[in-house]
Amino acid sequence: MLIHFRDQGRLLRVVLLWAVLGAFLGAIVGSCAAAFLFALQWVGISRESFLPWIILFLGPAGVLVTWLYQRYGQRSDRGNNLIIEELHEPRQILPFRMAVLVVGGTLVSHLFGGSAGREGTAVQMGAVIADQFTRPFRLDGEGRKVIIAAGVAAGFSALFGTPLAGAVFALEVFVIGRMLYYALLPALFTSLCADWMCRFWDAPHTHYEIGAIPSFGPIGFSWAILAGVAFGFCALLFSVSVHHLGYWMKRKIRWPLVRPVVGALAVGGLFLIFGPTYLGLGIPTIVASFHESLPAESFIIKLIFTVVTLAAGFKGGEVTPLFFIGATLGNLLSLFIPDLPMGLLAGMGFVAVFAGAANTPIACILMGVELFGGDCLSYVAVACVTAYLISGHTGIYGSQRVQAAKSPTLAEHEGRELADLSFL
Repeated sequence: MLIHFRDQGRLLRVVLLWAVLGAFLGAIVGSCAAAFLFALQWVGISRESFLPWIILFLGPAGVLVTWLYQRYGQRSDRGNNLIIEELHEPRQILPFRMAVLVVGGTLVSHLFGGSAGREGTAVQMGAVIADQFTRPFRLDGEGRKVIIAAGVAAGFSALFGTPLAGAVFALEVFVIGRMLYYALLPALFTSLCADWMCRFWDAPHTHYEIGAIPSFGPIGFSWAILAGVAFGFCALLFSVSVHHLGYWMKRKIRWPLVRPVVGALAVGGLFLIFGPTYLGLGIPTIVASFHESLPAESFIIKLIFTVVTLAAGFKGGEVTPLFFIGATLGNLLSLFIPDLPMGLLAGMGFVAVFAGAANTPIACILMGVELFGGDCLSYVAVACVTAYLISGHTGIYGSQRVQAAKSPTLAEHEGRELADLSFL
């Protein structure tokens, strides 16, 4: 019994430690994320003001960012994959320049018309800031994993205003089939504090209205599975495309400074054909997908814009474009699934395509609840889990490892990184 109470005393100290450290780290990351969101809002307004001629500078801007990464970035160009690799095989503290470069590179990508996201920036910023505390607090390998996971949770939470999803995302994203449960409390505390701080600064977050939701029954269950299959194949297509095109460009275009020029020319050509709708984050189109019919090809055009942008080396991330792709695909499916309303299908696609591409189904289920309300839980859960399974062992983070296969029939993939599997 005495040993039992000693254990509780140690655990209580852990709770108190992370209540203080989580508040401190969350306040820093949340404030940085708020500043980034304000900067991103200004960049988007500026781009719209100077269209179309600002697209002409996308190539030179990409060359500058690529040169800066080559000159000063060292390992930073690995982005989110570097964070995952450090969790698997710790080598060095994540360099602070990584956060500076990715913020600058993301703002440049969006200012000049690249189709990229923003989650990569927030996640890297949170992880880098958190990892700077590793040496002062003399954290060992497991302790370092915990504080990096807390930083990832804080960055994700503050960026999207989804603290529960942020905490779970940080536990799910590093390996497939196993969660870092021992980091749950630090990730949750830091995620909540980062979200509060971001809201304190009144940073701009987008709000979505999913509309009426029918009661969940056998018919709704069947349609949710069918929609989840479509979302899973879409996630698979995105992951395979971005990795294949990136690999092809590196193999065919040996000089890195030329790749962003080629990518910019391709984005410029797509812009001339399809207009400005698919540049940047595309938030207005995402919002519209919940309540008005959109062109059937919207999701595939955004996919092409984003794949070209990221494969050419522009910075930002994949998640918000995945929201766009998933929501507009859901909008399209409303033409073929009459029993489910457009807003619900758009919301299901919003999170399910991300779940399949990032291999984080539980985080995406929680994100759906936090963004759209609890009434959609059953539909979102079925769509996310189905998409996660259908996407197979592919994903946007090539350094993810398969700890436990998605199905016993794929057990031969266990222990391998996604980059080593069949999509490359």
